[in-house]
Amino acid sequence: MKKSIKVVAAIIENEHNEILCALRSPQMAIPNMWEFPGGKVEKNEDLFSALEREILEELGCKVEAYDLFNDHTHEYEAFIINLISIKCKIIEGTPIPAEHSKLIWLKRENLASLKWAPADIPAVEQLINER
Repeated sequence: MKKSIKVVAAIIENEHNEILCALRSPQMAIPNMWEFPGGKVEKNEDLFSALEREILEELGCKVEAYDLFNDHTHEYEAFIINLISIKCKIIEGTPIPAEHSKLIWLKRENLASLKWAPADIPAVEQLINER
């Protein structure tokens, strides 16, 4: 049986209505694909706390998670991921990539131009159709 992991992902929007997109580094699983930053939910951790902790660790800034956005389960070859996207706002600091190759801010209508990790695609499509 494949390992199943629960992961939270941040939908961070700036004052220009752009969404933060993160490029997975060549060393990461599913390399060189775009995703929303985040990470695994630890045992006994609620989703919002997990996301706020992961963003602080990965991007060095504080966010406030405020709205469940998308909940999708995707089966990869080696594992199953339950990816829960949550809308956030930055409350302190500026995102700096510690694990990712690159971070960019994109308007919703341009999100489809990136090569997204398969698990992130439903949230991307939902964002594009949101307004």
